[in-house]
Amino acid sequence: MLAGAPTALERLRALLHEEGGLIATLVGDGPGGEGASVESAHEANGADEESPARIAARGPRTERQAEQYELLVEAIYEGYLLHYGAPRVVRAADADLRVLAGDRLYAIGLARLVELGDTRAVAELADTITLSALAQGAGDTALAGAVWAAGARAVGWGSSDLHSRAKDLVAGGSPQAFEAMRTSALGTAATP
Repeated sequence: MLAGAPTALERLRALLHEEGGLIATLVGDGPGGEGASVESAHEANGADEESPARIAARGPRTERQAEQYELLVEAIYEGYLLHYGAPRVVRAADADLRVLAGDRLYAIGLARLVELGDTRAVAELADTITLSALAQGAGDTALAGAVWAAGARAVGWGSSDLHSRAKDLVAGGSPQAFEAMRTSALGTAATP
């Protein structure tokens, strides 16, 4: 990122303001305001050493449109955080509104991905949303984090047999799921 260039979260704020409507009214303050303190706290706690958006944007599949991929994955991840964590951009005190805003962010990010014509990444992120929800439902936040890291890597580098197996283990509730996802996030040879 060039010095002075807007971060992905700043670009997400701008995108949501452009969207207008209810979602625009829920956008927290930018740098120096409420949103910045939440972002700083999120990073300081190590909750997101490297965001899934940055992971996905670094890959060879996405490098030609890295900024677009970073923004759309950031939107989808913010949707996930509205459902299960501490969102960095959108503020909604009401639980039902958080879920609706999260769903809207999923839709915004996936629609932008469809516009890019990347059906593999659409499928990968849909799986990531589903599998991280399963992990959260089981109370396994570490597994949910590993699912996001591995899913982001698959978006940027392509999937692999190892990653497909890891997804099957998560879906089946296997005790080996975390280690398989963690290994997948580290990367192996991708399938085309």
